[in-house]
Amino acid sequence: MIDHMTFRVSDIGRAKAFYSAALAPLGYALCFEGNYGANMLGFAFPDPSEPDGKKADVWFIDGPSPFGGPAATSGCHLAWRAETRAQVDAFYQAAIGAGGKDNGAPGLRPDYHAHYYGAFVIDPEGNNIEAVCHFPE
Repeated sequence: MIDHMTFRVSDIGRAKAFYSAALAPLGYALCFEGNYGANMLGFAFPDPSEPDGKKADVWFIDGPSPFGGPAATSGCHLAWRAETRAQVDAFYQAAIGAGGKDNGAPGLRPDYHAHYYGAFVIDPEGNNIEAVCHFPE
């Protein structure tokens, strides 16, 4: 099981605005904003099993890594699980409204499985982000 992941961004303010809007329909909210050698953002969803009632599992750091590599994480595919198809629809609309580019409107993807309902958006760094619901309507 993945606990959390971190992505490098070229503009932390743009990432904050985009992901605050795109992830809100999925129950995520900005839970951390600070600087540990670089500006960082953490987004969390409600999780009663966590000590503080939320789980920060996606993080964004401004600028290139001191260990080398590209200046920003780009070309990745990251999918968030949605509880309902309506959440998938709302994610898509919010992400597009925040400046994302369409990469697959909300709908069933029966090639994946009978109830796979997803939507795909290219984020400001060029990553393919998705919300998916695996439940029947």
